[in-house]
Amino acid sequence: MPEVYKRHIAKSITWRIIGTIDTIILSWIVTGNPYTGVKIGFSEVLTKMVLYYLHERIWFNIKAGVTKNGDSRKRHVAKTFTWRIVGTIDTMLLAWWISGNPFTGLKIGGIELVTKMILYYFHERAWYKYDFGLQQRRNRELKKKNFQYSDE
Repeated sequence: MPEVYKRHIAKSITWRIIGTIDTIILSWIVTGNPYTGVKIGFSEVLTKMVLYYLHERIWFNIKAGVTKNGDSRKRHVAKTFTWRIVGTIDTMLLAWWISGNPFTGLKIGGIELVTKMILYYFHERAWYKYDFGLQQRRNRELKKKNFQYSDE
């Protein structure tokens, strides 16, 4: 398995942990029932991991916002918005299905628009600083450092 696929799997897992905790807490607050919060949170683990992995693969193949110095902040913002659209629709449908109330799904999804975008942006920024699965970026950084040292 190529190294970049391992990165996307690792990012999917870390994001899902963060996202599931957020969904459980928000669902619990909205429904007033911790059990419903757990059901909604854990029901989306599989769907969201698959959707997030596919989202990562699509964005890996899209070169918008990729510069010679790496990914731009605009790219991270664009990824944040596209993921949030996919994630919110999934949460709303699952919350509606589990609670039996479409308005519960809409409430949870509406709150998640804010909380998940903030959390996702910082998740993206944290992973950007970590080179796991990006041999090309590591090589580019080493060349930069070697070039800087040879100029001194």
